[in-house]
Amino acid sequence: MEETAQQDVVFLELRQKLQSGLLFIRSDAVRDDADVKIESKQDSTLSVQTPERTYEVKLASAVSLVQTWCQRSPADTQHGSHFRLRLKLEQPTEAPCSVIGQLRVNVTYSFLCQSCGSMVLRDRTFGRVLPLPNGNWNALVDDWCCHPDPFANRKLLPRDGDCLLGDTFLLLARDSSCEQTLVREENSLQKASAEQKRSSKRVTVSCRSCSAALGEEVTAEVLKFYVTEVLVKPREDGECDITQLRLESEPNSERQRFLERTLAARLVELSSAQSIFRFSIQTPDDKAVILLWLLNTDTLVASFPDAAARGDSFISADEVHPGEHQSCRAAQAVKVLYILCSDSKLQDVVDVWEKDISVHPLPLPQSSCEELQKLLMSSTSRLPTFLRCMNSYQVAYMQM
Repeated sequence: MEETAQQDVVFLELRQKLQSGLLFIRSDAVRDDADVKIESKQDSTLSVQTPERTYEVKLASAVSLVQTWCQRSPADTQHGSHFRLRLKLEQPTEAPCSVIGQLRVNVTYSFLCQSCGSMVLRDRTFGRVLPLPNGNWNALVDDWCCHPDPFANRKLLPRDGDCLLGDTFLLLARDSSCEQTLVREENSLQKASAEQKRSSKRVTVSCRSCSAALGEEVTAEVLKFYVTEVLVKPREDGECDITQLRLESEPNSERQRFLERTLAARLVELSSAQSIFRFSIQTPDDKAVILLWLLNTDTLVASFPDAAARGDSFISADEVHPGEHQSCRAAQAVKVLYILCSDSKLQDVVDVWEKDISVHPLPLPQSSCEELQKLLMSSTSRLPTFLRCMNSYQVAYMQM
């Protein structure tokens, strides 16, 4: 398939804080820029009219269009037209919190398998919800202490009633109910040290109902659950209703949406709280898979795939002929740059990042790393050609 056949017919990017935006229309959707009419309606809807059909994007209620003008680059003439937008913004849309940002003391929660919706931990009430030190804390111990590292070979573990929050995981004490809902499996793990390679055992914790890996066993009494693998729901009125969390129709699509939303929200939280913008996505054995650079957190994006141009039924038509009118809602997203560590051509960049203490490690299960890689690559392939790369990095958007 050619690159131009993969990208969206219409792509819209709005920067809320800068009150500006970019609208791209592929060349096969419009031949002449003069044929395009862009206007803003009273209900915060952006209307893009072409000779063939009208595309409408429902914006956030606080965002409206002020001015638009065409800005064509000679190098991109064959790909399509892009228009610069000036916006009016009443107030920025707040980013949603991740599960880690929402957990509170004295609230009863239940934990469910994200893959099948089965209950894995029921009615957990925490007396303490505490953050763990960030991923690079060990490298700074020498600056804190005037004597040998007092934390060497010691782990920070939860007691009964505790919930310890990592960057991408939760540490919880095991209880007797785990025997009925979880399965443990030992795996050999090779770790390379400066002097020699040592072998250790890693115990994976999986859902008994569907065998999906949810996390790891830290000790015999402590479990680690990754936020990309579990759903956390507060108990309301004494019951935990899981019916709305089950993945009924397109499980792969729902899974990707959950993973994307969870990681995007977590990136925003870490950047806001710790001024961290560069991340190393790693497997549990500390192997870097993706280098991720958080660029913008105030972005609204909307796009129309090829199906919109063909008038396919899964795009809403709002009571008019689907071949004439298409609509969608702008989604809040983060814009990221990324590099796949498997790309040998970029090994020098990978080496620089690995030595940089400001790069924040984010551990994820191997399967989630692979899913995230596919998700990012899919986002890149849908972008206009001139927006896909920035120097050595690929560009992608993760919706929240």
